[in-house]
Amino acid sequence: MTDRSAAPRDTAAFHLANSGALWNGDPKRPGTARTEDEAAPDDLPPPTGRPLTGPLVPPPPATPPYTPPAPHRSVRRTALAAAGLVLGVGLVAGAAAGTWLADDANGSPAAEAVFAHGRETWHSAPVDTLFPPTLNGLGTGPGGADRTWIRIAVAPDSGCAGAFDPLLTKALAPVGCNRLVRATYVDATRTSVITVGAVSTKADRTGMQDLRRRFAKEHLDTRRDLMPRPYAAKGTPAAGFGPAQRASWSIRVLDDLPVVVYGVSGFADGRTVDDPQPAAEATRTGATTAPAEAGLGHDAKAVTDRIEQTFRKQAAKGTTEPQ
Repeated sequence: MTDRSAAPRDTAAFHLANSGALWNGDPKRPGTARTEDEAAPDDLPPPTGRPLTGPLVPPPPATPPYTPPAPHRSVRRTALAAAGLVLGVGLVAGAAAGTWLADDANGSPAAEAVFAHGRETWHSAPVDTLFPPTLNGLGTGPGGADRTWIRIAVAPDSGCAGAFDPLLTKALAPVGCNRLVRATYVDATRTSVITVGAVSTKADRTGMQDLRRRFAKEHLDTRRDLMPRPYAAKGTPAAGFGPAQRASWSIRVLDDLPVVVYGVSGFADGRTVDDPQPAAEATRTGATTAPAEAGLGHDAKAVTDRIEQTFRKQAAKGTTEPQ
């Protein structure tokens, strides 16, 4: 009798009963035993080497060592550094200039050349340079107000005879008179008139230093009997600017140039002034005289300052220009 139980069954019931094993991926036919080479999962040998402790992903790239960024120099810091450099250069240049000027005061060749050329400045420089058609004085008026003066007349260059009161003529006699140049200005409001002048002297440096010391010691520049005379040009607002109209004045005896510079102011309407006052006093804070309150002291001082600066500049310029 044949054993039918061992024969393969190819029936629908058989396949249905064993479909779960086939579906779960067991390649063996159901009901068959494993061979020796097909050990069960529990029979696998233990793993060797270091066990895996994480997911199988590539390691991250090595982090480069930290390098601090270069310091950022802002525009402000750059500007400050540049300003500091300019200031340093300026201080060095200023010190050098100060040394040069100190040497000049002792009679260096450069100072002597400027002094000599200063004697000829009155005719070597154009009239519009010595006496500009318009003078602007920023902050030179009472209370720091701005002032403007317009030139209305230029006197022909001349000698000094009759140009000054007798006592001033006597005071200036030690240095002599080479030439006199003058101009008259009116302020922008046509309230005041100012005559400014420059005497080119015949003295050497020592003679100018002696006269400067005498003026300072005896206060000759503040004496009313030593006031300069104005230049009253006909047909101008200064036509009535005579000795009785003088209100304030300034006299400068230079010792680095053979030049005496002066300025004298008055009212443009021709009124007389009974109490004239030197510019040094009329420009003091709290001064209440008529010249002070009208700003005539400021006019005389500021215009004289400008002409003095011009003569110095032109004298120095003449030593650097090719002859």
